[in-house]
Amino acid sequence: MKKFFEDIKKDVKFKSAGPGKKLTEETSSARPGAVQSSSSAKHNRHAPTEGSQRAGAAALARIEQHPRPKVHTSQDAIRNQVKRELEAAALADQEKQETAEASVLVKDLTRLSVSGVYFTCPLTGATLAKSEREVHIKEAILMRFEEDAVEASVMMVHTFNKDREKVKAAVEIISKYIENICKNPTEEKYRKIKLSNKVYQEKVRCVEGSREFLEALGFTSIMLPVEGQEEDEEFLILLEYSPEALELMRERRDRLQRGEPVRAQLDRQPQAFRSSPNGQRFELPPEFYNLSAEELKKEQQQRSELLEKNSMLRTKVMREKEEQRERRKYNYTLLRIRLPDGSLLQGTFYAWDRLPVLFAFVRESLVDGWQPFELIAPGSQKLKETEEVALAECNLVPAALLTFAWDAAVQADIAAAGKKSPALLKPELLETIRTLS
Repeated sequence: MKKFFEDIKKDVKFKSAGPGKKLTEETSSARPGAVQSSSSAKHNRHAPTEGSQRAGAAALARIEQHPRPKVHTSQDAIRNQVKRELEAAALADQEKQETAEASVLVKDLTRLSVSGVYFTCPLTGATLAKSEREVHIKEAILMRFEEDAVEASVMMVHTFNKDREKVKAAVEIISKYIENICKNPTEEKYRKIKLSNKVYQEKVRCVEGSREFLEALGFTSIMLPVEGQEEDEEFLILLEYSPEALELMRERRDRLQRGEPVRAQLDRQPQAFRSSPNGQRFELPPEFYNLSAEELKKEQQQRSELLEKNSMLRTKVMREKEEQRERRKYNYTLLRIRLPDGSLLQGTFYAWDRLPVLFAFVRESLVDGWQPFELIAPGSQKLKETEEVALAECNLVPAALLTFAWDAAVQADIAAAGKKSPALLKPELLETIRTLS
């Protein structure tokens, strides 16, 4: 086959060379134009077509085991165009779906009674979402090393470590180091801490911030030879031990012992609302629950079915135990207080906050917070400010609408004196007053 195509190529070459001539014929008598025209015509008549050339090339390529060159056809162009259009359509559908989901999310958020549970960082004053608390506080503590390394390291020890027993053990060991130094300042062995020491490794090293605290006291890392060993080991050594330095060390030890974890404070998000019939409608975000929304819904359905079956058989003790289990499902509670003018005051609380916390929140929101008042829970239950009872134990979780009432005797005295009562809520709350949707 290969020889066959080679013969074809030779024949094409021979025919395209032009008309034959006698060897004795003079070249000057030939008409170049005519010869060229004739040669061109013969070439067009006898040359293989473009399709034949492609077929021949493919056959040769197969014989010689060469890959066939890709020939782009109009069908390839059509397929590529269709592919591009399908990809563009898929991208447009995805963007449309994301936009729709975002719209639904925004709509859901606007229906919520509160957008979430928020906290305030005691170090920076920043308002934080629940998921942001830990990272933000850690960053704030690390930033304080530039101002006060001792304070920052004390915060690290008590905040970064969740195991309180380990923290307590580490603080005791470090306090013992300091006590030994203060009692024996001239003895070098008490001013050296071998980092490979078993007590240090098991009790101190495992607690974040412990080494930072020792370095803030003045301990310096030094590699020293150890008798019986070829390689040096790392020690923390206190070089300075003047009376002033020792007294300062005692004071810093006391700071370590008194240290407390840095915790974000619950932002109650006080909000005032105009008089509305929707005061008892609550739509809470998932942060208010220990269970997920789906788990809570399923459990409520199961409980309702169980109550229908056993309603006649349950004793008072059984009902109280069930109520206690229910209350443990909630982390926070959203409370609204309806004031005498119909307006509403709203705040977020821990489910286990005590009644005095609720009364203090209301007082801080009133212009005349000094006046005695009452709070009445659903079911006409009067709450007492002096009782150290948790909100959950008063069945005020996960949300409740309370009624506010001034002390009748005090109000009578004010009216008799001819004094006009000012606005109930403080101006900063009235500036942001809203209407419940």
